[in-house]
Amino acid sequence: MVEENCTTVTEFILLGLSDIPELKVFLFLFFLLIYGVTVAGNLGMIALVQVSHQLHTPMYFFLSHLSFVDFCYSTIIVPKMLDNIITKDKAISFLECMVQFYLFCTYGITEVYLLAVMAYDRFLAICKPLLYMVIMSQKLLVELVSGCYLCGTVCSLMHLRLALDIPSYRSNMINHYFCDLPPLLSLACSDVSMNELLLYIVATVSEISTILVILTSYLFILITILRMCSAEGRRKAFSTCASHFTAIIVFHVTILFIYCRPSSGNSLYTDKVATVFYTVVIPMLNPLIYGLRNRDVKEALRRLVGFNLISKREELSGTEAWLNEISSVHVTGPKVNHSPSVSMELETRLAEPWKMVDENCTTVTEFILLGLSDIPELKVFLFLFFLLIYGVTVVGNLGMIALVQVSRQLRTPMYFFLSYLSFVDSYSTIIVPNLNDIINKDKAISFVECMVQFYLFCIYAVTEVNLLAVMAYGLFLAICNPLLYMVIMSQKLLVELVSGCYLCGTVCSLTHLCLVLEIPSYKSNVINHSFCYLPPLLSLACSDVSMNKLLLYIVGTVNEISSILVILISYLFILITILRMRSAEGRRKAFSTCASHFTAVIVFHVTILFIYCKSSSGNSLYTDKVATVFYTIVIPMLNPLIYSLRNKDVKEALRKVVGFNLISKRLFS
Repeated sequence: MVEENCTTVTEFILLGLSDIPELKVFLFLFFLLIYGVTVAGNLGMIALVQVSHQLHTPMYFFLSHLSFVDFCYSTIIVPKMLDNIITKDKAISFLECMVQFYLFCTYGITEVYLLAVMAYDRFLAICKPLLYMVIMSQKLLVELVSGCYLCGTVCSLMHLRLALDIPSYRSNMINHYFCDLPPLLSLACSDVSMNELLLYIVATVSEISTILVILTSYLFILITILRMCSAEGRRKAFSTCASHFTAIIVFHVTILFIYCRPSSGNSLYTDKVATVFYTVVIPMLNPLIYGLRNRDVKEALRRLVGFNLISKREELSGTEAWLNEISSVHVTGPKVNHSPSVSMELETRLAEPWKMVDENCTTVTEFILLGLSDIPELKVFLFLFFLLIYGVTVVGNLGMIALVQVSRQLRTPMYFFLSYLSFVDSYSTIIVPNLNDIINKDKAISFVECMVQFYLFCIYAVTEVNLLAVMAYGLFLAICNPLLYMVIMSQKLLVELVSGCYLCGTVCSLTHLCLVLEIPSYKSNVINHSFCYLPPLLSLACSDVSMNKLLLYIVGTVNEISSILVILISYLFILITILRMRSAEGRRKAFSTCASHFTAVIVFHVTILFIYCKSSSGNSLYTDKVATVFYTIVIPMLNPLIYSLRNKDVKEALRKVVGFNLISKRLFS
């Protein structure tokens, strides 16, 4: 490479995310969809807070400004990025570039401080509820938000002032999709050590100060929650913080990943992919995070849109409301057309009178599993349906384990992990045979059997979460470090990684089991589920189970966030490596290698996150019954199919083992 002459520039060329022509249409539609959701979500949130009187509180005042900030810095970047993807002219004038950088920096830093202010607001709301509205006066709200914007503006002006002092550049080609500071400084001819020092100081001060405020606030919040006597109070407090805490984790983990990684020649390529997440994806996620789990927002939206029937159904509570519904059915007779969901809920209440009265608390020696459905006409269909799924699951997973053991070509780290994934998917065996309750009248399960079933299910479920993350790490090494792959992935490391997954599952399950065994008595022995699942079990306890719920929340959060982070970071580096490949065949093989695992990850984690992130409601247990069927029965069947139907190595090994070449060619061609 020849060093270019240093010249002043009047415009820059943004190289964008990728120069692969085949990806242009996909990238354009993908980012257009995200931007559409971002605009609708954030502007909708701002409008909702403005017009709904119930949302005129400090929390939603800050949330409306967070939505404004997200909308602004997404709008600063995405339209120009979309234009560059589909047009050949990727130029941006020097002035436009500086304005884009300044505005992006302003809103980016403002969001960092705004999230910290929102943590302080949660601290006051939970730790000092009586003084909350007194302390959080309108004057203080304006001062706090103004301070956030002021910090963003001052920091951005300092960066802009030093950037404008750069007299000349070696090239006008910026290896990024917008005018970000690091790739801009890498082109400067003059000494930019002062710019880099300022960038380091501003980033360090902003991150450390805000993270300290957040950690301190949540420390006091946790102490206050643990000291609460009321289980309902603890639940409401956790629910209040859940959305904000999720937004903080998503935002700061991305920032820290970019900021704390070791410098390398690939840093600019890594930045391009990582900054997509916090400049394009996070502005879309925030309104979804605050909307999907927030009752106040959903209730305000219902009132605004005017869906009175929906809101009435969700507001109905207690025996009196249900009796009114029942009486209205009897009075109006067959001419009244009630919605199917209301009728089903009425039938459920009538069929389950034990839910309407408070039973005496007693110790139990056995539980009654209500199962999936009590409709007689469905029994035969459900039994045959789950029998078929279980048959495919057993044959598929045991077949995969046997195939990996006997085929020399499959004795690689990838298939070593796959054989253990197939073994873990045998947790279907812990649950499905118990579904013979569908055709039997005796739905009882002893207390010991119930505890064993719950314990084993929990072990294998947590193990699978961690095993999928380990497999993502294995794919990262295979694609990003192919020459060192077999050296790093030694037999010792393979055993340690798999053992670690099982250890995590065992420890988490034992902790849950110990706390469950301490429950002295239950209101009823009727479990509204198809197996001994923890949430419906805890709903029957007479004693305080807030510690069980807290542990369930912590274990679920830690396992999901840690495993998803490992998967996202692994696939981030995989994507960077694939985009830098010059060979189309190499890219195709790399994508093909990841396709099966990525599909399995999406299917598994989307189901888990659906259960974990859904809003609490009276129908949550009914939703759980359907959702858990998917990840306890259907997913164990899908995994061997996913890894075999699209995997050439597995199909080739199967042909060799079975030996029916003519039949296999017809089946797999």
